[in-house]
Amino acid sequence: MKILITGASRGIGLACVKKYIEMGHEVIGFDVTDSEFKAPTYTHMLVDIKGQLPDIDGVEVLINNAGIQEGTDVIETNLSATIAVTEKYAFQDKIHSVLFMASSSASNGAEFPEYAASKGGVVTYMKNAALRLAKFGATSNSISAGGVYTPLNAHIMDDPNLMEQCLDETLLHRWAQAEEIADFTYFLTNVNKSMTGQDLLIDNGEQLRSKFIW
Repeated sequence: MKILITGASRGIGLACVKKYIEMGHEVIGFDVTDSEFKAPTYTHMLVDIKGQLPDIDGVEVLINNAGIQEGTDVIETNLSATIAVTEKYAFQDKIHSVLFMASSSASNGAEFPEYAASKGGVVTYMKNAALRLAKFGATSNSISAGGVYTPLNAHIMDDPNLMEQCLDETLLHRWAQAEEIADFTYFLTNVNKSMTGQDLLIDNGEQLRSKFIW
């Protein structure tokens, strides 16, 4: 299959690139930075999804992973540009599935205001896409991850005290590896046939953690 992944240079995006290559697919990656990863069936393109999008025919799996946490253009990058990418590449006869990387903050709001709002919008747009992709027999789902070991969270991972505080907020006292999220992504896009319009929360039980006082 022809796979298009945005935000492909590092973290979850790079883990997804490696997963789909490993499974024998042709992969195209978009990012604003170059990638050190090389493979015969991988094409890396320097693309800012907020700008001009290249013409690519016959995308079968689209993974909307690109995003930022802070800055003046969080909503433009995480939501508006994600919508633009999806509208350009997803709604055509070859499409098989679309996957959006949302966030656990999309449902609990517990992060930077603009980031939480942008990811909440992504989940809602994912459902809208599911309604419109159904005529192609294609699925549309999202993953809302909690803590993940990626370069984006290096400031936490490099601080033992801060890291321990974060782990204490989860039931399983752990964060997910980027490779775990890639495995879930592959299942939802290439194995799953019946789940569509749904958001999958992967947070090691963080949102379930509560103290019952009687």
